[in-house]
Amino acid sequence: MRVSRLYLQKTLEEGAVLRLDEESAHYLRTVLRLKKGADLTVFNGDGREYSARVSAIGRDEVHVEIGDGRNREVESPLTTHLGLGISRGERMDLAIQKAVELGVSQITPLFTEHCVVRLDDTRRGNRRQHWQRVTRSACEQCGRNRVPEVEEPIELKDWVVGREGLRLFFDPQGAVGLKDLPRPEGFVSILSGPEGGFAEKERVLAREAGFVPVRLGPRILRTETAVLAALSAIQAIWGDLG
Repeated sequence: MRVSRLYLQKTLEEGAVLRLDEESAHYLRTVLRLKKGADLTVFNGDGREYSARVSAIGRDEVHVEIGDGRNREVESPLTTHLGLGISRGERMDLAIQKAVELGVSQITPLFTEHCVVRLDDTRRGNRRQHWQRVTRSACEQCGRNRVPEVEEPIELKDWVVGREGLRLFFDPQGAVGLKDLPRPEGFVSILSGPEGGFAEKERVLAREAGFVPVRLGPRILRTETAVLAALSAIQAIWGDLG
């Protein structure tokens, strides 16, 4: 039987009894539907995970007792920083979720010329918090003990400058495929566009910043599909998939 995993934004120590915050308590009660005495695994993003047990559960409070801790690293040997054009609602959530499952190390949402989402300062902060919750949930599901950071959304033109390692952007107009490129030295910066794709001047900016335009086959992929396909291929060729 699969043991449920729960992210806790707390210091975790063996033998401690922790009262869960309202969000975590609600998730444990109504989504996981755990009862008193149920076993689970908890983690806080530092790379370790702990066995735990629900020691008390009620309408107002949920407590878990922390058991043995263990180091369990499932991170890819390939560090990947994804610059992701902002898309609407569920498409963006799905792209982030699948990127986390496929081992992405860091995500920066990007405003692009064809971006259909406009965020003021308040909405920008709220969306970033939401996207960070999506990453935590994906880590709970896929077994990662380190939670990728979702950075503050910025303009594409500002993100492409100063990137490290092998720099790729996925473009149907690209002249090469991933298999044509040399193996990276442990770090890949990935630029993936929004629903409307890249504007021509954005392609120029990316190329001038050292990004290689790469095609992902003969078909046009939706933004969330492109992220899934690209990271799957990168991890299969250079990472730990397959």
